Amino acid sequence: MSFYHGVARPEGLRAGFGHWSLIFRAVLAESFLRMRTLVTGGAGFLGSHLCERLLGEGHEVICLDNYFTGRKRNVQHLADHPNFELVRHDVTEPYKFEVDRIYNLACPASPPHYQHNPIKTIKTSVMGAIHCLGLAKRLGARVFQASTSEVYGDPEVHPQPEAYWGNVNPVGVRSCYDEGKRCAETLFFDYHRQNGVDIRVVRIFNTYGPRMLPDDGRVVSNFIVQALRGEDLTVYGDGTQTRSFCYVDDLIEGFVRLMEHPSLTGPVNIGNPGEFTMLELAEKVLCKVGGKSKIVHLPLPGDDPKQRQPDISLASSKLGWAPRVSLDEGLEPTIAYFRQLLVEV
Repeated sequence: MSFYHGVARPEGLRAGFGHWSLIFRAVLAESFLRMRTLVTGGAGFLGSHLCERLLGEGHEVICLDNYFTGRKRNVQHLADHPNFELVRHDVTEPYKFEVDRIYNLACPASPPHYQHNPIKTIKTSVMGAIHCLGLAKRLGARVFQASTSEVYGDPEVHPQPEAYWGNVNPVGVRSCYDEGKRCAETLFFDYHRQNGVDIRVVRIFNTYGPRMLPDDGRVVSNFIVQALRGEDLTVYGDGTQTRSFCYVDDLIEGFVRLMEHPSLTGPVNIGNPGEFTMLELAEKVLCKVGGKSKIVHLPLPGDDPKQRQPDISLASSKLGWAPRVSLDEGLEPTIAYFRQLLVEV
């Protein structure tokens, strides 16, 4: 075991990605010495891990966040780093920085958060895309869009390849997020075709790990927090709906590989194709946490997808990427993080 900001992490998570990783890191080292990178939503769950990764590789990082779902504590350990700058700003308003790379991660990503203010959610996706693309166009910077598997809606094709156009309800309770992300993808490709902006688009499937919010409403954090508090685990519907869970370190590796690919614009699915029912996940969490919690069932939310599994053939063939961390392995540091967080709170 090694320790990752106070949380034990399996050695395999530090061990890298084998032969492909060595080649890829060598290409990165040759292609640039130090990039100045803007990460919108940089104090969020994924953004904070990305900032940490980029700083670890010697780059300068500007972290932009309005703290709606991001938290200062996620990047507190980076605050004194000489190459790190934290800026409070909302991406629905214009911004200007001199940078070489832009990662656009700003947007609430869990149903309770994006449904809290659906109009603001779609403005964040659409206006946020317009502002980062405008900046990238002016600077000639490469720009990365964190899109989502939600663009596939409740899929009629399984697993979901990038060529699948999706089955999305445009007027449902999840539409502010689903359609906002679809519109952002449209903007990215139109800026690419019309203005020659150098874009990269990733479609993120369910991701978990340390620094998730305890109240974000996502199934992994829900189950872990409920189990740690001794509460019953709430499974929606009959629990046979499936998701595929990717550990955050694997996801960030995919981000960096796509950003630094010389020509692949995407969209590219990044996720773990290992598929689990909600009941299977609940049972795994109960087994690892222990206690006397039981599983209870609640009505299925509107437009909740029945299946979600990525086809990662493109990421595998073009980026040499595949997830390395199993669900059993990744749950350990995630549970340890929440256990420590709940004690502090």
